[in-house]
Amino acid sequence: MKLCQRDSRELLATDRTIQIVNVSDGEIITRSLTDRAAFVEVYDRHERVVYRYTARRLGQTWADDITSETFMVAFSRRDDFVGDDARSWLLGIATTLMRRHVREEAKAWKGMLASDLAQIDVDQFDEADSRLDATGAVRKLGKALARLPSGDRDALLLHTFADLDYLGISRALSIPIGTVRSRLNRARRKLQQAIDPARGREMEEHRGRNLAAAPSTD
Repeated sequence: MKLCQRDSRELLATDRTIQIVNVSDGEIITRSLTDRAAFVEVYDRHERVVYRYTARRLGQTWADDITSETFMVAFSRRDDFVGDDARSWLLGIATTLMRRHVREEAKAWKGMLASDLAQIDVDQFDEADSRLDATGAVRKLGKALARLPSGDRDALLLHTFADLDYLGISRALSIPIGTVRSRLNRARRKLQQAIDPARGREMEEHRGRNLAAAPSTD
C-alpha cells in the first residue's frame, strides 16, 4: 500500500495542539520517545527538504513514497539519533531508500533539463557548457551521472540538490569528511570528462603533474 505524505504524518501522530518552537531537533526527537506526537514537528520542519531532494533524483512520481517512507523509518529509528539537527540524518535515510530505485533514477536523468545541468556543482566546467550544445551536454551529463559509483553520485547530489556541506554529507552517509572530499572531486572529474573530453584530459594531465611534484610522505 502506498503512503502519501499526509498519511505518514497522520500515522506519526493523530493530534497536536501546540507547536514546538526554539527547540532543537534532537530535543524534539528525545521527547518523541515518550510522546510520539512530538515527532510531527520534525516532519513539519524537514518534509519539504526531503521531498525536493527525492523529486530531483527520482521525479515527482516516486518522491511522495520515498519521503513518506523516510519519515516512517526515521520514526522507527529515532532512539538512535544523536545531534541537534536532523536534516542530514533524514537525507541520509532517503538516500539509502533511493538506492532501490536505480532504474527510475536513470530514467530521471534522461529527462534532465538544462536548469538541472546548471545546478550540478562542477567547479572545473569553466566555459565548457558555453562551447557545447545544451541538449547534448544535458544528455552526456545524465549518462555520466548514471555511470558514477553510487557513493560518488550520492555525495555529489546531496551537495547539489540538498545543499549539504562536507560535514552534512559526512553525517548523511556516515563517512569521514576526507572521503566526502575525495568522492566529490572524483565525481566532478568524471562529469567534466563526459561533458568536454578534451578539457577533461587537460585536467587529468594537470592533476598528474601536481601529484608527481608533490613531496613524498615516506
